[in-house]
Parts: sequence; C-alpha cells; structure tokens
Amino acid sequence: MALRFTSEQRLDGVLERRFTLGEIPGILWTPSPSPDSAPVSGPGSASVPLVLLGHPPLGLDRMYPRLVARARQAVADGFAAAAVELPGSGERPRWDAVERARADLRRAVEAGGPVGDEIVDALVLPLVDKAVPECRAALDALLELPGIGGPVGYSGGVISIGVRLAAVEPRLAAAVLFAGSFVPRAMFEEARSVTVPLHVLLQWDDEGNDRQAALDLFDAFGSEEKSLHAHMGGHTGVPQSAGEAASRFLTRHLK
Repeated sequence: MALRFTSEQRLDGVLERRFTLGEIPGILWTPSPSPDSAPVSGPGSASVPLVLLGHPPLGLDRMYPRLVARARQAVADGFAAAAVELPGSGERPRWDAVERARADLRRAVEAGGPVGDEIVDALVLPLVDKAVPECRAALDALLELPGIGGPVGYSGGVISIGVRLAAVEPRLAAAVLFAGSFVPRAMFEEARSVTVPLHVLLQWDDEGNDRQAALDLFDAFGSEEKSLHAHMGGHTGVPQSAGEAASRFLTRHLK
C-alpha cells in the first residue's frame, strides 16, 4: 500500500502530517526542522526510532487530544510517533459484525451480568485479525521515510492488538501495554510467545476491566523483562507519573 501525505502543520517543534495508507487514515509526528535547515534524506542521514501509538476504536479525531499529547512527549524524547485509524472506526466503513458485538456488549453491561466469552471474541478477535496486518503495513511504509529508522516501540491501545503485534512483529523492540480492555481467552496463549520487554499499566479500579484477567495476562507473557505498574483509580484516572515512567521505559529500550 502506498503512503500519501494529505496535510501538515507545525506544533512547537513537532511536524504533524496526516496521511493515507491505501484507504487507511493516519497521523505522523516527527521533530520539526527549522525553516532554514536543509532537508534530511539519504542513507547516511540521521534517523530516529518510531513509536506506534495504539488507541481504542473511537476514531482518530475523537482521540486526537490524547494522541497528540502522547506524540509530543514521544518527539521530545527523540522519537517519531504515528497512529493509524482502526478498522470500523472514524471515517472508515462501518463493520457490521463488530457493531453487533458492541451492541451485545452494551446490553450485557446494562443488564449488570457477566460479559460472555462469545461476546468478547466477536468484539476483539476480528479487530485484532485485521488491525495487526494494517499496523505492520504502516511500519513498512513509515520506516521507508527519510529520518525514521527504527527500532520500533508500541504504546497503548487495545491490549490484544499489542499482544498480537508483539508476538509477530520482529521489528518491535519494546511495548507499553494498557490493561483496560476485554481480552479473549485465545490471547493468553499468544501472550506466552511474546518476548520483547514489556511495561504494563493497570488502573486498579477500572470499571470496564477485569482486573484478574489483566493479572493473568501479565503472568502469561513470556518476556524475561516485564513490569506491571498498577495505580489506584478508574479508567481515566491514570496519573501523570505513569506516562513519565512509560516514556523512560521506551527511551531505555529504543535509544
């Protein structure tokens, strides 16, 4: 798939460029060169690592305030950062099967009962199956750009996407995973094949997350270096110190 830039703006030392990869929208943030500097290109030019920013399937525009804050921190740490629109989100075509699974999930939650495995599988597994190859295609295209050379980190988003990506993508050197979404049972077996360094964030009182499942998933990871960072509070109560610790983790492993 060909990557095509569609717009750009400068944000206090950060160059933000929107792009399309085939029909998939995305955003790339890189250090902004000064207006009088020469363009950086060629095999001998300096390059920076890339952090792929994960996010929930709510759409890039809706998630933009949080994504741009994370991207600006990544650029300040010496990285490029990118995010791609998830299947069925934003302006991408609706996905009927996933929409039905989301409706089933809402009904189960409103009824106060447990969310069954069949709902979780229908909601998450098709998303993982489609999103991970798209993420890998985005890496193919982004790593060809002047000034971006790897290694690659992954941060945030739907944890099952992060698990699959960490298991199959050899260019991934480290991952920050957010334990805040439903996890199909099949992902626990995939977690055993993950070996990259992991930094896992868990909100202890996350109202939409199965805490025990998050702990079991962490235990299943095959990585020799893995750390679990748990904080009191709900889903949106992540303290600033948690983001700072994640930044230090990525800096340690990508630079």
